[in-house]
Amino acid sequence: MSTSQGNAGSAWKSWAADLPASLVVFLVALPLCMGIALASGAPIVSGLIAGVVGGLVVGLLGGAPLQVSGPAAGLAVMVFGFIQTMGLAMTCAAVAVAGLIQMGLGWMKVARAALAISPAVIHGMLAGIGILIVLGQVHIVLGGSPQSNAWQNLKELPGQVMDLHGPAAMLGLLTIALMVVWPMLAKGKLKLVPAPLVAVVGASAVSVIWGADVARVELPANVFSSMQWPALPTGNWGPFVTAVLSLALVASAESLLSAVATDKMHTGPRANLDKELFAQGVANTVSGLVGGLPITGVIVRSAANIAAGARTRMSALMHGIWLLLFVTMLGSVAGLVPLTVLAGLLVVVGAKLVNMHHIRELSKRGEVVVYAATVAGVVGINLLAGIGLGLLVAILRLLWRLGSVKVDVTQANGEHLVRVSGSLTFVGVPRLSTALAQIPAGSKVRIDLSVDTLDHSGFEAIESWSDTYRKTGGSVVMESLEEVWVRSGTTQASRSVLNTSVSSNKLASEGAP
Repeated sequence: MSTSQGNAGSAWKSWAADLPASLVVFLVALPLCMGIALASGAPIVSGLIAGVVGGLVVGLLGGAPLQVSGPAAGLAVMVFGFIQTMGLAMTCAAVAVAGLIQMGLGWMKVARAALAISPAVIHGMLAGIGILIVLGQVHIVLGGSPQSNAWQNLKELPGQVMDLHGPAAMLGLLTIALMVVWPMLAKGKLKLVPAPLVAVVGASAVSVIWGADVARVELPANVFSSMQWPALPTGNWGPFVTAVLSLALVASAESLLSAVATDKMHTGPRANLDKELFAQGVANTVSGLVGGLPITGVIVRSAANIAAGARTRMSALMHGIWLLLFVTMLGSVAGLVPLTVLAGLLVVVGAKLVNMHHIRELSKRGEVVVYAATVAGVVGINLLAGIGLGLLVAILRLLWRLGSVKVDVTQANGEHLVRVSGSLTFVGVPRLSTALAQIPAGSKVRIDLSVDTLDHSGFEAIESWSDTYRKTGGSVVMESLEEVWVRSGTTQASRSVLNTSVSSNKLASEGAP
C-alpha cells in the first residue's frame, strides 16, 4: 500500500472517531452553555455564542488538540458581578480586551508561568465559585430568585423552602435527581449519553407533558440581529480595568491547568501551552466582540471528548459547528427548556467543583489552610479578594516553612553543643542569633548542622558568628559550610523544586472543572 493510501486510511479512521465524539461533546456542551449563561446573569444566547466561538476558534487554532473550550462555570460568578456593575455591553468589551492580553502573553511565551499559581488557590477558587453557584441557583430550583450575595442567599433560603413554587421546584429537583442517578444506572453504550443531556431533556419533556406553567429559555428569532455589541466606559475606567485583568488572569490559569490535565488523559500529541493561550485569547476577543461570554478550556467537556474516542482537533471544531447549527436552525427547541431545569443542572455542576479528592490531597501536603482561606475569601468577600487571600496565605505558609529552624544548645563535658535543624534561611536567622548569643565567650563549641535548606543569609550568619567567637578566645568545630550548602542547599533545593513540580502537575492532572 502506498504512503498516500496509508495517510488517507489514517485520516478516515480519525474522522470516523472524531465525528461521534463531536456529537457527544455537543450534547454535553449545549445544556452547560445555556446554564452557565443563566448563572452569569447574561442572555442565554451569550452562552451559546461563547460555545460556538470556543469550538470553532480554539478548535482550529489551539495548541491542545483534544481540549474543548467554551463558557466555564469557573467564571460565572465573576461575570455575574461584572454584568451587575457595568452592564452586559461593557462586560463584553472587557472580555474582548482580556483576550488581547491573553494573545500577548501567548506571543511572549509565558504560558508556563501561570502554572506557578498554587494549585491550592486554584482549587479553592473553583470550590468557592461552586458554593456560590449552588447557593444562588437553588433559589431558582425552588421557584424563586437568587439574592445578591452568599449571606443573603443563606438568609433567604429557609423562607424559600417554606414557600415552594410547586411545578418549578418539582422540575428542578427532578433534574438534580437525573444528574445524580444516571451515571450510576447507565450501562454499556448508554454511558456515552451524557447525564446533563438526560437530565435536561427528561425534565423538559416532563414539563411539556405536564403542561407546567414555568419560565422557560428565550432565544431571539434571529441570533445575528440580536447580538450585543461591546461598549467601552465613558467615565470611570477603574471597574473596567479590574474586570479585564481579572478575566485575563483567571481564564488563562483555568485554561492552562485544564490543558495540562487533558494531556494526562491521552497518549496523543502534547499540548503547546503558549499556542493554546494565544488561541484562547483570539477566542475571547471574538466572543466579546459578538456578545459572548468569556471562554476557557473546560475539563468536563475535554474529558467527555477523550472518553468518546476523539483523535484530533476536528472533534472540538465540529462540536462548534453543531452548536452553530442548533442556534441558527433549532433555537425554538431551546424554548421548551424551563429555567429551573438549567438551575438544577448548575446546582450539580457547582457541587462538583467542591472536589473532596482535592481536599484530601491538599490536606496530606499541608496546603488545606491555603484552600480554606481562598474558599472563605471567594464566598465571604468576592472572587479577587479570595484569590488574593489565598496567595497571601500561601506566601505566609512558605515563609513559615522557610523559618522553621530549630536551635538546641546543650552543655556536656565542658563543651557547648549547638544542634541546628530544619530550614536555616533569612527568616530563621534571628532565632539562630538569639540562641548563639547565650553561649559564654571563650568556650569550646561544636555545631551540628542538620539542615534541610541553607540560604546565603544563614551561611553568612554562622560564618560571621564563628569568626567573631574565635577572635574572643573561643573555639568552634563544625562541618565545612560549603559542604553543608551544597548538601542541603543546592541539592535539596533542586529536589524541592522537583517535588513541588510533581505535586502541582498531579493536582492539575486531576482537573480544573
